[in-house]
Amino acid sequence: MLHDPTQTRPTGARPVKRVVIVDDSRAIRAWLRQLLQQDPRLLVVGEAHDAQSAREVIKQTNPDVLTLDVQMPGMSGLAFLERLMSLHPMPVVMVSASTENGSDTAIQALSLGAVDCIVKPGHAGQSLPARDIARRVYAAACSQYQPILKRPALRSAVPPDVSEQNGPIVLIGASTGGVSALETVLSDMDYNGPPTVIVQHMPRAFLVSFAKLLDRNVPHDVGMVDDRVPLRAGQVRLAPEMGRQTELTRRNGLWQGHLRDDVERGLHCPSVDALFCSAAPYGHDVIAVILTGLGQDGTEGLRLLHRSGAHTIGQDAASSVVYGMPKSAWEAGVIDQQLPVQDIGQAINAAVMAHSRRRRCQ
Repeated sequence: MLHDPTQTRPTGARPVKRVVIVDDSRAIRAWLRQLLQQDPRLLVVGEAHDAQSAREVIKQTNPDVLTLDVQMPGMSGLAFLERLMSLHPMPVVMVSASTENGSDTAIQALSLGAVDCIVKPGHAGQSLPARDIARRVYAAACSQYQPILKRPALRSAVPPDVSEQNGPIVLIGASTGGVSALETVLSDMDYNGPPTVIVQHMPRAFLVSFAKLLDRNVPHDVGMVDDRVPLRAGQVRLAPEMGRQTELTRRNGLWQGHLRDDVERGLHCPSVDALFCSAAPYGHDVIAVILTGLGQDGTEGLRLLHRSGAHTIGQDAASSVVYGMPKSAWEAGVIDQQLPVQDIGQAINAAVMAHSRRRRCQ
């Protein structure tokens, strides 16, 4: 189904981003069309109910961004996405139910190169406000498509000389485009290096699925932050989104995650700033990384960490799907190294080794 742009935008309006909606549900297509066209920066130019009709609509309209249902009759959304990314790569936002199967498939889609994922309405009250959905679709339309980087084979790397007692920690913040970026970074990090804690902006229904995907694809022990046990070498832990923020403390020389209620009700939960700010008292033992994402979350935390002696790394513009969070931190002057995503894992390893050398000299 095609839409006439002249019926929805006045003559002389500023350039807009063209959207095609692909979903087998007429009600969901109508819901998305209505809320997206409330944003003057977006214009829905077509709709499709399955993969075959989607191909035709895309050819006819040449959209800037596609919203794609995860589960469709015939060719699934995942299979269509994989084919689309190989033949006609473009920014895609997945639209998913918050079921276990839907979440797993959505995470696979993000790993294949989809930019973002939003939750359908009526599922556990997790659908975002209309303005936030429109903002994320617009951000995806403005994003840079990044080809999926070939992952290095899992290897028996020589573990770095890292002592758990008073050893370093790696903290990573990411948002839009972060699934693929995190896979790339973690695949290059030493498997028995210091504990790593990640804040990835993502609906809570998808975080457990994302942790499982990482646990399969990278050589680390990946799971969710558990404030009952200390963090250990070789572990990667994701901050859970359950109305609680993740902070760090040290107990008997070991790093400990702490989950607290999100009483401030900030823009993000989990928040990169909340994690980074909590680690500022231990800055000399922190390696902090900010990856692709929309907005400024993480800049204030990096400011405090940088001031207290942390080593800070930001993803560069060329490799970021959305150069928002790393740009904000770079322009604030709180990034020591700005690198392509494929170089960040090795830069973390080098920073860990430099930390070990400093410790031995003290």
